[in-house]
Amino acid sequence: MRIKADQLPQQLRQSLGPIYLIAGDEPLLVGEAADGVRERARAAGHVTREVLDAGGSFDWASLRQTADSLSLFAEQRLLELRLPEPKPGAAGAKVLETYADNPPPDTILLIVTGRMDKATQNSRWVSALDRAGVVATIWPISLQQLPDWIEQRMRRRGLTADSEAIAMIADRVEGNLLAAAQEIERLHLLHGSGRIDTQAVAQAVADSARFDVYKLADAALQGDTARCCRVLHGLRSEGIEPVLVLWALTREVRALASMAYDVSQGGTPAHAMAAQKVWESRKRLVGAALRRGDVGHWQRLLLQCAHIDRVIKGVAAGRPWDELETLVVAMSGIPAQAMVGLLATPSSSKGS
Repeated sequence: MRIKADQLPQQLRQSLGPIYLIAGDEPLLVGEAADGVRERARAAGHVTREVLDAGGSFDWASLRQTADSLSLFAEQRLLELRLPEPKPGAAGAKVLETYADNPPPDTILLIVTGRMDKATQNSRWVSALDRAGVVATIWPISLQQLPDWIEQRMRRRGLTADSEAIAMIADRVEGNLLAAAQEIERLHLLHGSGRIDTQAVAQAVADSARFDVYKLADAALQGDTARCCRVLHGLRSEGIEPVLVLWALTREVRALASMAYDVSQGGTPAHAMAAQKVWESRKRLVGAALRRGDVGHWQRLLLQCAHIDRVIKGVAAGRPWDELETLVVAMSGIPAQAMVGLLATPSSSKGS
């Protein structure tokens, strides 16, 4: 039986199959699906668990030998096969087909592997497992699907939130489901069950670190040059990678360049911000930044971001943190010619 990942909990409640194949490349969802099978097997009396790692030198004959040896003791057990890639080879495929033809009655076989392409899904060994048990294929959550996934997961924890708060979480985790799950758990720990607003989300994320890249971006948009420098120095002292800082700043500069272009073509700032899906709580900051610089200003800073990327990669001369400081000061509204004295700080004299 082939099912979707979200159908697995219902299937497990209805019955427990002799074989489960869970395939996908999203670690959180694969892990949770496998945990669901383990918990259901344990509840059904399969309290003993044995794990086989089917790496490159794996002896496939040991799979059947292990299953047969378990049955000698009349114990209900869970046999877990970890298959790094869904390519067992000819020998492995044959063993799995043979196993599926006659699975031991006292053993649940759980196979966990990576994402299967179409050819693998149609292979004989997968079809054999499909006939004997359950095949659950897990697909990645797209960025468009992420807000709905976050909302559903929050509801499972007794949390509700408005669309802006959900969008804030989705934006900050950048498609990383594990990070999203951790943010939701943090919110639940801090606030318990109930409704969560944007302020609670922002505060929860801010509480996770003394300084963060979002504070830096907000300070730059606000035009607070002194705070920009303080936060940037804090990020550096905490060991944050320059590439993460650049990512956050580039995202803001790119959006501002696009909005400034729209305004230069006769559009209103409100329409430009709506097109970029700027959160209501950030419109004041973004609006202030738009008033400080025209389209040429933000396009020049976008070129500067590209240069810093090359510096970080070591293909252009410069010191990453010094370059980042120049960028945030320019974002805050200070012209390049006025930066020389401001940037003569102890931190900017150090190497990268």
